[in-house]
Amino acid sequence: MLAHVTTFTIDGLSSRRITVEVDLRRGLPAFTIVGRGDAAVRESRERVQTALVNAGFDFPQRRITVNLAPAHLRKVGPGFDLATACGVLVASGQLPPAALEHWAVFAELSLGGELRHCRGVLSVAEGARAAGIAGLIVPRECAREAALVEGLEVAGVTRLQEVAAILRGMPRPELPPPAAGPPPDADDPDLGDVRGHTGPIRAVTIAAAGAHNILLSGPPGTGKTMLARRAISILPPLTRDEAIAVTRIHSIAGRHVSDELVRQRPFRAPHHSISPAGLVGGGSLPQPGEATLAHHGILFLDELSEFSRSALEALRQPLEDGAVAIVRGQHTVTFPTRFQLVASTNPCPCGMAGDDRCRCSEADVARHRRKLSGPLLDRMDMLVNMPRPKAEDLERSVGTRSQEVRGAVLAARERQAHRLAGTGLRTNAELTPRLVRELVRADGSAIALLRNSYAQGQLSARGHGRILRVARTIADLDGCARVREHHVREALGLREEQVLEGAVAA
Repeated sequence: MLAHVTTFTIDGLSSRRITVEVDLRRGLPAFTIVGRGDAAVRESRERVQTALVNAGFDFPQRRITVNLAPAHLRKVGPGFDLATACGVLVASGQLPPAALEHWAVFAELSLGGELRHCRGVLSVAEGARAAGIAGLIVPRECAREAALVEGLEVAGVTRLQEVAAILRGMPRPELPPPAAGPPPDADDPDLGDVRGHTGPIRAVTIAAAGAHNILLSGPPGTGKTMLARRAISILPPLTRDEAIAVTRIHSIAGRHVSDELVRQRPFRAPHHSISPAGLVGGGSLPQPGEATLAHHGILFLDELSEFSRSALEALRQPLEDGAVAIVRGQHTVTFPTRFQLVASTNPCPCGMAGDDRCRCSEADVARHRRKLSGPLLDRMDMLVNMPRPKAEDLERSVGTRSQEVRGAVLAARERQAHRLAGTGLRTNAELTPRLVRELVRADGSAIALLRNSYAQGQLSARGHGRILRVARTIADLDGCARVREHHVREALGLREEQVLEGAVAA
């Protein structure tokens, strides 16, 4: 007898429908799985057979052939266990043939017949709804994640016997109650901890308001990392669409085990020893990198000059396009990379450039600066110097609180959302050159100032557009409908502070 069961496999950040065909015939007992499965798929034979027996079902002593169609698509992971077990039960007559017409299944099986969590449940649920399938059976711990997809009936179960009961027509169990969220942490990073850096805090506020890239430079111990890690505290909350996108990414990467949407914007801070594939994605089976895990959030690169040049150069295209395409074996997977880059660096190997204490030679400084290419620095919207704060500033009781700054950032984001309605964009940093021309209205004096800076060779053509975007964000923070001269002047000041003098020309 031949049985058909619907399941899904993860392909990049989306899911692909897989039909598990199970055929039982007379002959010497054998259990074969075909269809380009990896080691986890091939090993499912032992898991499925043992789980069925331990769950009280009969395992047919016949020749069993399982085909995972379409055969050209590579199948990865243990998520096919439940579909294979259900197919064996239907093909052996232990479940009615029509039982799986309206259900898709997705889970790993333990040897005792319990259902285990698999990566990418949210993406599988979205694929089931897109395929027109009425319901999806998943492990109970994943049920609320799958139920985030509207218009899909989700059954969360714990054991194989419960799956059989649902397929025989029994009512599906209610979804588990939502898990209690973690209590608010009084030690959450706050801008009030940063003292003596009014200018850099203003720059980080502008960067957060428009999702602009920013590079902080200064001697060791001045607060670069401290300020960068607090930038996340002034960003607006995720919208529902953004939260679903972030949850899907982290679920597929195996970093989201909760039953609710991700509510906080991602903040990723990889170590400087990371490889290009780890930063932008890759591998023999393409997996998302840190740039994708930071989608709709912040990618913080501390000690930027210590990262390998190849890793930093790999970031150039994702920064520009908001996506990265990974090609492996004539198969292309595209990962989103719409993140805000926040980076910090020392101006020289010892970090004391410009100070009498600096003992770095010109060759040392030149070698240090060459690690950061001109094209990469040209993609930074702001280059901000952070000198040592004064002693009296350190003695202040508290600085500007994140909550105060966040209100101004939210107001600026609302103005951007109103202006960009219908474009599919949300922030000024995402403006295309055409939209910059159409939407960034500037006074004549502002245009003249920008033209003069470009004529003097202080800006590239890309930098010209980035100055306009930053100036538009400054105007949004000020509540101005038009970009004025002082907005452009402030944007130029944030970019003309060459924190790595001569690096752009390197």
